[in-house]
Amino acid sequence: MMDGARPPIRYPFAEPPGPGGAVEIAEGVLWLRQPLPMPLDHVNVYALDDGDGWTVVDTGIASRKSRELWQELLTGPLCGRPVTRVIVTHHHPDHVGLAGWFQSDHGAELWTSRVAWLFARMLQLDEQARPVPETLAHWRGAGMDATLFDERAAQRPFNFADTVAPMPLGFRDMAEGGVIRAGGRDWDVRLGDGHAPDHVTLWSRDDTLVIGGDQLLPSISPNLGVYATEPLNDPVAGWMESCRRLAVHAREDHLVLPGHKLPFTGLPTRLAQLIENHEGALARLIDHLAEPRTACDCFVPLFRREIGPGEYVLALGEAVGHLNHLYLTGQARRWRRADGAWLFQSATAG
Repeated sequence: MMDGARPPIRYPFAEPPGPGGAVEIAEGVLWLRQPLPMPLDHVNVYALDDGDGWTVVDTGIASRKSRELWQELLTGPLCGRPVTRVIVTHHHPDHVGLAGWFQSDHGAELWTSRVAWLFARMLQLDEQARPVPETLAHWRGAGMDATLFDERAAQRPFNFADTVAPMPLGFRDMAEGGVIRAGGRDWDVRLGDGHAPDHVTLWSRDDTLVIGGDQLLPSISPNLGVYATEPLNDPVAGWMESCRRLAVHAREDHLVLPGHKLPFTGLPTRLAQLIENHEGALARLIDHLAEPRTACDCFVPLFRREIGPGEYVLALGEAVGHLNHLYLTGQARRWRRADGAWLFQSATAG
């Protein structure tokens, strides 16, 4: 769809690969998929042909179904040649989940950013039977619904280890400005932020391919969440800065291989949209903050729809992220309510 005078976003590959199948994006580059047990029911992974073996970019979650599907892929589209290297774009479970399995069971080398590896390994080792006090305080601070709070406080929370295989020691750091060789191409390493710190993107020097992970998605915007580990984080600022910085390198003919949905062209348009989406959300929030609000009072103006229990905690984190941005940039003030919730109000209100 045209966005004003901007060139449109196009999808050269109308159909994704089926289970156990692959789509050849370009010579030496295969597009594969792994299933996810959630409404966003897939993650894209890519296999780059290195001759005597493969470099795999992202892995899917650690589950029996995912491992079985990888065995089909290894004997099928990957022609029985080994996976010798795994590149992980960022530390979230659907991308890093089987990296440790590829290392321990297949002898692959892990490449990712230092921050992504440290986060993944720390979270993989941090298993909790119940939410810790810091998480409960974070939920209270956001004004979480009291019934849902009591329910979640008594349950075993999601643990990273539930869907991420044990990660052995050892990885290769991918830093901003680095160049790697994979799939018969040289790729520039450029790091993003906001959705995940030091998120790896790869930009081919030899053709138009860009591997975007969740930093460069079509049609959906990734979650910009705040968690108890860093409760005053501003992922919105990191996201906007990353989009503007990456836009300097973006061309209309770039074929972006994203972490979800379909490969697309029109990256400059998409980066502009991703910035404008959050600018619009912040403007709606400022209007909503004419009166004091908690983060959980802001779901409808932020997301423009009602939020159900299944997505409540993710929405809570993103609402806190946007309100933190307004507070840290001086556009809103905040104070504690008697029950521990933070109330936010526009700096120009009252």
